[in-house]
Amino acid sequence: MTSNTNRFTQHALSDWMKSEGPDSDIVISTRIRIARNIQSYPFPMLSTNPQSHEVFEKVSSIMGNEELGTISNFSLLSLDELDELEKRVLVEKHLISPALANESRNGAVILSDNESISIMVNEEDHLRIQCLCPGFQINEAWDLASQIDDLFETQLDYAFDEKRGYLTSCPTNVGTGIRASVMIHLPALVLTQQINRILSAITQVGLAVRGLYGEGSEALGNLFQISNQITLGQSEQEIIDNLYGVVRQIIEHERAAREKLQLETRTKLLDRVSRSFGIMSYAAIMDSKEAAQRLSDVRLGIDLGIIKNVPLQVMNELMVMTQPGFLQQYAGEKLSAEERDIRRAQLIREKFTSE
Repeated sequence: MTSNTNRFTQHALSDWMKSEGPDSDIVISTRIRIARNIQSYPFPMLSTNPQSHEVFEKVSSIMGNEELGTISNFSLLSLDELDELEKRVLVEKHLISPALANESRNGAVILSDNESISIMVNEEDHLRIQCLCPGFQINEAWDLASQIDDLFETQLDYAFDEKRGYLTSCPTNVGTGIRASVMIHLPALVLTQQINRILSAITQVGLAVRGLYGEGSEALGNLFQISNQITLGQSEQEIIDNLYGVVRQIIEHERAAREKLQLETRTKLLDRVSRSFGIMSYAAIMDSKEAAQRLSDVRLGIDLGIIKNVPLQVMNELMVMTQPGFLQQYAGEKLSAEERDIRRAQLIREKFTSE
């Protein structure tokens, strides 16, 4: 196990994002997150500094496990050794949570080489095992997360109750401790004004809809994070299957809405996509909210074959590169809001003209 912060903060695009998964024209990524705590230790919010340090030592000692080494090579990053900008970049890449970046005691993250596996230590729970896959691969992500969880459970005495299941800091995670989610791009449902009806139906079947960075974040750029809310009273596979079925229906609704746009308002759609492409190719200043919307328009244009000279991988990269933390990391200095808007526009121009 090695510690090398730069390799995780210098590049916007994680290796796992460089390949396209199933339904990647609509589903950006799939995530499984498992919350676990260690028996006989207080939850992180109540633990003392020595107690949280013991948890850190227990978890980090497992990283030499030979079986874990067959999954990937891992690096351990201690949050105490990262500056605020480095932590912000890791949040923007979805490798750590805002809670771990801002409030943790003896916090750390264990990352696989391709960044598809992220194990947070001393966040809201002692362990948060996260697995990410490109496109719609919920069962594949669950299989990987379950494999890692099983391995850790052979080395740690998890806090578990026969009636309640796995015990977690937040009551909403008690039971399986699993959060399954997909990041999904729904521009056509927004443009055809069907999105509110769809989102309302989603919440009625026990799923949550959030923005790009989870709970409390705004759904910018027509990107929505859909996840399970119920963790108690259902098996892991039931949770996975329920989310899979609902997301499959959403994908079909989005595809139908895209067909409707092309048939009924193709000229307006062409104009919208082309305008956003033109603005992003030449703009001298752009804030993050406008960038998110323009990127959504261009991404839709790529998916529909309207724009042919920009790879989808570039759009995935710009999703991260246009965020405030990465812009400053890229510039090598702290930037004011206006300076970030100028850099953002410059970076987008460079990416578009280099293709």
